[in-house]
Amino acid sequence: MKNRILALLLACAMGLTLSACGSDSQEDGAASDSAGDSSASSTDEEKTIKVGLVCIGDENDQGYTYNFIRGKEAATETLAAEGITVEWVVKYNIGEDDTCVNANIELAEEGCQVIINNSYGFEPYMLRVAADYPDVAFISCTNEASWKDDLDNTYNAFASIYEGRYVAGVVAGMKLQELIDSGEITEDEAVIGYVGAYSFAEVISGFTAYYLGARSVCPSVTMEVQFVGSWGDATLEASAASALIDDGCIMISQHSDNTTPATEAQKAGVYHTGYNNDMTGVAPDASLISTRIDWEIYFVYALETLANGGELEQDWCAGMADGAVVMTDLNESVAAEGTAEKMEEVIAQICSGELEIFDTSVFTVDGETLASALAIDTDGDYVADSEEAVFDGAFHESYFQSAPYFTIQIDGIEWLNSAY
Repeated sequence: MKNRILALLLACAMGLTLSACGSDSQEDGAASDSAGDSSASSTDEEKTIKVGLVCIGDENDQGYTYNFIRGKEAATETLAAEGITVEWVVKYNIGEDDTCVNANIELAEEGCQVIINNSYGFEPYMLRVAADYPDVAFISCTNEASWKDDLDNTYNAFASIYEGRYVAGVVAGMKLQELIDSGEITEDEAVIGYVGAYSFAEVISGFTAYYLGARSVCPSVTMEVQFVGSWGDATLEASAASALIDDGCIMISQHSDNTTPATEAQKAGVYHTGYNNDMTGVAPDASLISTRIDWEIYFVYALETLANGGELEQDWCAGMADGAVVMTDLNESVAAEGTAEKMEEVIAQICSGELEIFDTSVFTVDGETLASALAIDTDGDYVADSEEAVFDGAFHESYFQSAPYFTIQIDGIEWLNSAY
């Protein structure tokens, strides 16, 4: 089994500037012209690397895939300044099925030295291809099997997005508490509605962190979660958000790929926090803030390392302290007074390690504090084992692997369905 690397030095990534996202053709050239064999560098100082990117959607979702594309564009610009030309081949709107196998094969046959798969459900299909192309680096984002398989050319990459979700929850809670203090709502009306893609660890970890952030500043808050069984079905996301609003939720958030929960909140006159992109453009009176992974950080690290003949970490994870998890601009015209200052305080505490998001003293399960030792097995279930996820008074998320493994149903959060 490949070793878990817990800490990653990303000095090269700190302070990187983010370029504006542009449109992509099916096969994209880098910022500078690149002709001829992309597998060879022209001089010792100038290198070219050919990279495939398999996407579940396209940039028009203005959410998940759009966030990867902006990371791709920013990394290309940053690496160009370092003398590394990136030639991208992008496959859009690929399903979590055999079309993903075909996309990976096509990219490998086209000479891509690195192939990045951007969706959780892509990994098993990617792994069916990776063994046949041992000289190609296959990277599965937001996933968990590639670092502990028997292949040396497969990798996982994720970021501690639950940190950003906690901060977004603080922003939401500040607004709800302001509404309570002003008499616009009662304490029991401070209900958050959360649109979740699937009922597994990545989503559960995120919305639990979000709820704990909200409750840290609004003690009476409760939350309802509606799962939709899809990462990127805009219609299902809209329907779930609408149903939550009809049920009395006055703050909507999401772990789903599109902007429709934001637009439903805008139409209904309630509030919203988003994911992957600033959604104030489509919901200027509703959306307070969003959190996202800045994929530029990982792309620069991975492509620079490989272009220079280095070895990638098998299981990469970074967070707010590394610039890999960021917040969009706060919508101060809607946010509660004092939110910006509170955000700054909370982010500093997360980055310093002072704030443990899953502090076991701040939540209960069926009225009881969390048992002293919960552990993870390879399926993400909790067992009494040698790897204890709970120690030093906190559940340590993304400690044993980059992919989340928090699946505990805590008090205060109602799951309206859990079939997915």
